[in-house]
Amino acid sequence: MAQIKIYGIASRLNPIKERLSDAIHSCIVEALKFPPDKRAHRFFPLDPSDYFYPAGRTDRYTIIEISMFEGRSIETKKRLIKLLFNRLKDQLDIPFSDVEITITETPKHNWGFRGLPGDEVGLDYKVEI
Repeated sequence: MAQIKIYGIASRLNPIKERLSDAIHSCIVEALKFPPDKRAHRFFPLDPSDYFYPAGRTDRYTIIEISMFEGRSIETKKRLIKLLFNRLKDQLDIPFSDVEITITETPKHNWGFRGLPGDEVGLDYKVEI
């Protein structure tokens, strides 16, 4: 399971939402071996007055927060991060310096979906990769 939140300046984020979601999802499918039909992305387009970002960044500054089950190897998570940086640069022209990614992992039993705790749901993909 993975849920993804994407934050950015509304005037920059809104026009590219679909393409950005597609790029992110392709990385999730490739690195985490997710089924292609598993996508849970939420966009948070912000007014510039609500979005303070570090010096040296532009108004394209984008934060991607990934919340997922624990169990993936360090190598798998690093691969995901590298894929995200490269695809966002290549497909959307967002420079590396304007992307920040965080991954938060929690035990399956801390999730609830399909009416059950996450550790009781039969998944159609592997988490331990």
